[in-house]
Amino acid sequence: MKPDNWISAFTTGNQPLVIAGPCSAESAEQLLAVATALKEQGIPLMRAGVWKPRTRPDTFEGKGIEAFEWIKQVKIQTGIAVAIEVASPRHIQQALDAGIDVFWLGARTTVNPFLVQELADALKGVDKIVLVKNPINPDLSLWIGALERLHRAAVTKLGAIHRGFSSIQNSRFRNQPLWQLPLELKIRYPELPLIADPSHIAGNREMIFEVSQKALDLGYDGLMIETHPDPDNALSDAQQQVTPAALHTVLANLRIAGRHSDNVLFRNQLEHLRERIDQMDQELINTLASRMKLVEKIGDYKKENNVTVFQLERWNEIMKTRPEWGQHANLAADFIKELYRVIHDESLRIQTEIMNQSETRHEAP
Repeated sequence: MKPDNWISAFTTGNQPLVIAGPCSAESAEQLLAVATALKEQGIPLMRAGVWKPRTRPDTFEGKGIEAFEWIKQVKIQTGIAVAIEVASPRHIQQALDAGIDVFWLGARTTVNPFLVQELADALKGVDKIVLVKNPINPDLSLWIGALERLHRAAVTKLGAIHRGFSSIQNSRFRNQPLWQLPLELKIRYPELPLIADPSHIAGNREMIFEVSQKALDLGYDGLMIETHPDPDNALSDAQQQVTPAALHTVLANLRIAGRHSDNVLFRNQLEHLRERIDQMDQELINTLASRMKLVEKIGDYKKENNVTVFQLERWNEIMKTRPEWGQHANLAADFIKELYRVIHDESLRIQTEIMNQSETRHEAP
């Protein structure tokens, strides 16, 4: 999968792509106010929700095709390009008839390969930019699969939107960012534009700058930020939208770093530090290998004594003590918890294999 380089049409220099606009198109006046403000800031692409997939019925689900007349007038008056979410072949046809410039598939759509295929078939031969949000759950294969289906339908102007992932764990984010998943996508497809959606990751406007800066520090190609002239009275997602003035402040204060440096001293120091990290990583791996040997011995004892692999008391002890140890070493508690979840999963896998092996496992062949 090698998408076309379309993003340069909306950016200059090393500036990131910015897509901004209301969660929902609510009125002609609202759209014109936002579009005018965005054009004044040099932002050429506005988002506007026409249809809103809501979790429960009897909530605001967008203005539907009524909004297209407002969008047409806004495009005529400001010349701004417009992006909307589509979730059915009918949406695609109506959006094409209205002259919409950019389409995106939402998280609830990406999770359904049957529906994605229908949309890919409807877009076959259509020369439009199509962006794909990550699925609701952290499943990289589903995300890649949606992009592949579109690419096989000859949709070459593709991009990915990272809007975070649902989780049952308590978090200060509306949707857990799980940055490693979109970065893995970027590693596999380096030419695929990767756009962060700080509004849906954060879930509140106070964290928009923080999440935006994190995304740019990680080398993301752009940002999609929900912008509304009166966020507190928005018909959907009021708490995570910002005013055009607040958007300007966020963008003006972002630090935009280059991907490379010509500074020879910097490169030499970086290489030296990376060599030290390589050495430490080898030590870490050796330590983990030794730990897993002990896990195998515990598995043998559990099998001999007919004891279950999972021990809740031990797990609770690990989850209490390891983050505390980490904090004493100036390591984030959440990082240590996540690290030990992975280690614990592997320990359970090893011990389960031992429990299921025959009694002759240690006998010579």
